[in-house]
Amino acid sequence: MGDLWEKCVAFHGHACGGLAVGFQASLYAQELLDCARAADEEIVCVSENDACGVDAIQVVLGCTVGKGNLIFQMQGKNAFCFYRRDTGKSIRLVLRGTPEKTREERLAWLMHGDYHEMFDVKEAALPVPEKARIFKTYTCALCKERVAESHARLQNGEIVCGACFSAYTRGL
Repeated sequence: MGDLWEKCVAFHGHACGGLAVGFQASLYAQELLDCARAADEEIVCVSENDACGVDAIQVVLGCTVGKGNLIFQMQGKNAFCFYRRDTGKSIRLVLRGTPEKTREERLAWLMHGDYHEMFDVKEAALPVPEKARIFKTYTCALCKERVAESHARLQNGEIVCGACFSAYTRGL
């Protein structure tokens, strides 16, 4: 696994099976999409979990929340959709189960196994997410903190942030 694995471990803080899942998924995605690490938003990952493996995806593929090319669609699954913007190609990798392995055997398999045997390759269910947008910023009328237009709400004729917004639910 070499230097790239060590960079993932340094970023994450320790080596573990979860990190290996993201590492192996990233390498497989690079092969299937015929791509390198994203400098900007060329590669997009929609992760169905917020576990350790996401850290490896950031290091290997350059997908980050800040750039807008790492998106979470929380399903609690070890599954990742990868998109290559310039070709329109996309895939979904789903980690296969390992029911006949001990914990130690499973960790070894994740760390050193063949990613072709680890993941089912499926079609990405959704189209490539749009590129990140820059929104106008407003000041919340109540707390006076700045809020992006995409998260601002209108309440009693004033712009407020989500934290200050009081939803009208009639107690339901």
